[in-house]
Amino acid sequence: MNDSLKYLGVILLILGVVCLIVYRYACPVNGLLIASMVLEVSGILAFIFINKALR
Repeated sequence: MNDSLKYLGVILLILGVVCLIVYRYACPVNGLLIASMVLEVSGILAFIFINKALR
């Protein structure tokens, strides 16, 4: 479980980038910008806190 939990932050960051790509090329809706911001910030925080907890 800890092995897959270690990558949660990176997965959230990738999902945020995918939201930005969809915003840029498919449909420019402000909701995608908000979703990508939330995913990016939560991914960074998850990466920091989970990796500190696993050490």
